[in-house]
Amino acid sequence: MPSVDIYMAEGFEETELVTVADVLRRAGVETRLVSLDGQKSVRGAHDIVLEADLGFADIGAQPDMIVLPGGGPGTRRLRESEPLSQRLRAQIDAGGRVAAICAAPTALAAAGVLQGRRACCFPGCEDALREGGAEIAAYNVVTDGLVTTSRGPGTSAVFALELVTLLVGAPKARELSQAMLLS
Repeated sequence: MPSVDIYMAEGFEETELVTVADVLRRAGVETRLVSLDGQKSVRGAHDIVLEADLGFADIGAQPDMIVLPGGGPGTRRLRESEPLSQRLRAQIDAGGRVAAICAAPTALAAAGVLQGRRACCFPGCEDALREGGAEIAAYNVVTDGLVTTSRGPGTSAVFALELVTLLVGAPKARELSQAMLLS
Protein backbone atom coordinates (compact mmCIF):
# COMPACT_ATOMS: atom_id res chain seq x y z
CA MET A 1 0.00 0.00 0.00
CA PRO A 2 1.40 3.42 -0.93
CA SER A 3 2.12 5.91 1.85
CA VAL A 4 1.75 9.68 2.02
CA ASP A 5 2.83 12.20 4.63
CA ILE A 6 0.85 15.46 4.66
CA TYR A 7 2.67 18.22 6.52
CA MET A 8 0.74 20.53 8.82
CA ALA A 9 2.11 23.93 9.79
CA GLU A 10 0.20 26.41 11.93
CA GLY A 11 -2.04 28.37 9.53
CA PHE A 12 -2.57 25.58 6.97
CA GLU A 13 -5.58 25.75 4.63
CA GLU A 14 -8.10 23.34 6.15
CA THR A 15 -10.01 22.52 2.94
CA GLU A 16 -6.83 21.49 1.17
CA LEU A 17 -5.53 19.30 3.97
CA VAL A 18 -8.78 17.55 4.86
CA THR A 19 -9.91 16.97 1.26
CA VAL A 20 -6.59 15.44 0.25
CA ALA A 21 -6.33 13.27 3.38
CA ASP A 22 -9.93 12.08 3.00
CA VAL A 23 -9.64 11.15 -0.68
CA LEU A 24 -6.30 9.40 -0.20
CA ARG A 25 -7.66 7.36 2.71
CA ARG A 26 -10.76 6.42 0.68
CA ALA A 27 -8.34 5.10 -1.95
CA GLY A 28 -6.61 2.90 0.63
CA VAL A 29 -3.45 5.01 0.77
CA GLU A 30 -1.71 5.05 4.16
CA THR A 31 -1.94 8.76 4.99
CA ARG A 32 -0.25 10.38 7.98
CA LEU A 33 -0.68 13.97 9.16
CA VAL A 34 2.72 15.29 10.21
CA SER A 35 3.12 18.34 12.44
CA LEU A 36 6.00 20.51 11.25
CA ASP A 37 6.72 21.83 14.74
CA GLY A 38 5.97 18.60 16.59
CA GLN A 39 2.79 19.88 18.28
CA LYS A 40 -0.04 17.33 18.40
CA SER A 41 -2.80 19.92 17.79
CA VAL A 42 -2.32 22.30 14.87
CA ARG A 43 -4.56 25.31 14.19
CA GLY A 44 -5.53 26.04 10.59
CA ALA A 45 -5.93 29.39 8.87
CA HIS A 46 -9.64 29.48 9.77
CA ASP A 47 -9.26 28.42 13.41
CA ILE A 48 -10.03 24.73 12.87
CA VAL A 49 -7.73 22.59 15.00
CA LEU A 50 -6.67 19.19 13.70
CA GLU A 51 -4.58 16.52 15.39
CA ALA A 52 -1.37 15.32 13.83
CA ASP A 53 -0.53 11.64 13.73
CA LEU A 54 3.12 12.38 14.46
CA GLY A 55 5.71 15.12 14.59
CA PHE A 56 8.36 16.01 12.03
CA ALA A 57 11.15 14.47 14.14
CA ASP A 58 9.21 11.20 14.55
CA ILE A 59 9.08 10.20 10.89
CA GLY A 60 10.69 6.87 10.14
CA ALA A 61 10.64 5.41 6.65
CA GLN A 62 10.38 7.67 3.63
CA PRO A 63 6.82 7.79 2.24
CA ASP A 64 5.96 7.40 -1.42
CA MET A 65 4.78 11.01 -1.44
CA ILE A 66 4.99 14.19 0.64
CA VAL A 67 2.07 16.63 0.33
CA LEU A 68 2.05 20.28 1.39
CA PRO A 69 -1.31 22.08 1.84
CA GLY A 70 -1.34 25.83 1.37
CA GLY A 71 -2.68 28.64 3.51
CA GLY A 72 -0.69 31.86 3.83
CA PRO A 73 0.71 31.55 7.36
CA GLY A 74 1.20 27.78 7.06
CA THR A 75 2.99 28.12 3.73
CA ARG A 76 5.35 30.73 5.16
CA ARG A 77 6.31 28.30 7.92
CA LEU A 78 6.80 25.47 5.41
CA ARG A 79 8.92 27.70 3.17
CA GLU A 80 11.11 28.88 6.05
CA SER A 81 11.85 25.37 7.36
CA GLU A 82 15.30 24.30 6.18
CA PRO A 83 14.81 20.77 7.59
CA LEU A 84 11.66 20.46 5.44
CA SER A 85 13.53 21.78 2.38
CA GLN A 86 16.20 19.13 2.98
CA ARG A 87 13.53 16.44 3.31
CA LEU A 88 11.84 17.55 0.06
CA ARG A 89 15.14 17.43 -1.84
CA ALA A 90 15.93 14.01 -0.37
CA GLN A 91 12.46 12.78 -1.38
CA ILE A 92 13.02 13.79 -5.01
CA ASP A 93 16.61 12.50 -5.03
CA ALA A 94 15.32 9.10 -3.85
CA GLY A 95 12.68 8.99 -6.60
CA GLY A 96 9.78 9.82 -4.29
CA ARG A 97 6.96 12.18 -5.20
CA VAL A 98 6.14 15.61 -3.77
CA ALA A 99 2.92 17.57 -4.18
CA ALA A 100 1.75 21.02 -3.09
CA ILE A 101 -1.38 23.10 -3.48
CA CYS A 102 -2.31 26.79 -3.31
CA ALA A 103 0.62 28.87 -2.02
CA ALA A 104 2.57 25.77 -0.90
CA PRO A 105 4.29 25.27 -4.28
CA THR A 106 6.37 28.28 -3.17
CA ALA A 107 7.87 25.98 -0.51
CA LEU A 108 8.81 23.54 -3.26
CA ALA A 109 10.40 26.42 -5.18
CA ALA A 110 12.33 27.52 -2.08
CA ALA A 111 13.58 23.95 -1.64
CA GLY A 112 14.82 23.91 -5.22
CA VAL A 113 12.64 21.05 -6.46
CA LEU A 114 10.76 23.03 -9.13
CA GLN A 115 13.83 23.90 -11.21
CA GLY A 116 12.99 23.22 -14.87
CA ARG A 117 9.50 21.89 -14.11
CA ARG A 118 6.03 23.07 -15.06
CA ALA A 119 3.94 24.04 -12.03
CA CYS A 120 0.85 25.98 -10.97
CA CYS A 121 -0.11 27.79 -7.77
CA PHE A 122 -2.55 30.20 -6.16
CA PRO A 123 -2.85 33.36 -8.27
CA GLY A 124 -0.28 35.91 -7.14
CA CYS A 125 2.36 33.34 -6.11
CA GLU A 126 3.75 32.83 -9.62
CA ASP A 127 6.82 35.05 -9.16
CA ALA A 128 8.12 32.86 -6.32
CA LEU A 129 7.76 29.80 -8.55
CA ARG A 130 9.57 31.52 -11.42
CA GLU A 131 12.36 32.52 -9.02
CA GLY A 132 12.64 28.83 -8.16
CA GLY A 133 13.10 27.98 -11.83
CA ALA A 134 9.58 26.77 -12.60
CA GLU A 135 7.61 27.36 -15.77
CA ILE A 136 4.08 28.49 -14.89
CA ALA A 137 1.33 26.32 -16.36
CA ALA A 138 -2.25 27.57 -16.67
CA TYR A 139 -3.99 24.45 -15.38
CA ASN A 140 -5.70 23.60 -12.10
CA VAL A 141 -3.44 20.58 -11.52
CA VAL A 142 -0.02 19.97 -13.06
CA THR A 143 2.18 16.90 -12.75
CA ASP A 144 5.71 17.19 -14.10
CA GLY A 145 7.80 14.14 -13.33
CA LEU A 146 7.80 13.55 -9.57
CA VAL A 147 6.15 16.89 -8.73
CA THR A 148 2.42 17.69 -8.67
CA THR A 149 1.02 21.16 -7.98
CA SER A 150 -2.45 22.68 -7.81
CA ARG A 151 -4.04 26.11 -7.49
CA GLY A 152 -6.16 26.30 -4.33
CA PRO A 153 -9.08 25.21 -2.16
CA GLY A 154 -11.48 24.88 -5.10
CA THR A 155 -9.13 22.47 -6.87
CA SER A 156 -8.50 20.27 -3.80
CA ALA A 157 -10.65 17.33 -4.92
CA VAL A 158 -9.21 17.28 -8.44
CA PHE A 159 -5.71 17.53 -6.96
CA ALA A 160 -6.45 14.65 -4.58
CA LEU A 161 -7.77 12.49 -7.41
CA GLU A 162 -4.59 13.18 -9.41
CA LEU A 163 -2.57 11.96 -6.42
CA VAL A 164 -4.72 8.81 -6.27
CA THR A 165 -4.10 8.26 -9.99
CA LEU A 166 -0.35 8.55 -9.46
CA LEU A 167 -0.26 6.31 -6.39
CA VAL A 168 -2.99 3.71 -7.00
CA GLY A 169 -4.09 4.11 -10.63
CA ALA A 170 -6.70 5.78 -12.81
CA PRO A 171 -9.42 3.14 -12.28
CA LYS A 172 -9.46 3.82 -8.51
CA ALA A 173 -9.50 7.58 -9.12
CA ARG A 174 -12.47 7.22 -11.50
CA GLU A 175 -14.28 5.00 -8.98
CA LEU A 176 -13.81 7.59 -6.23
CA SER A 177 -14.76 10.47 -8.50
CA GLN A 178 -18.05 8.77 -9.32
CA ALA A 179 -18.76 7.73 -5.72
CA MET A 180 -18.10 11.29 -4.51
CA LEU A 181 -20.23 12.78 -7.31
CA LEU A 182 -17.25 14.63 -8.75
CA SER A 183 -17.65 13.34 -12.30
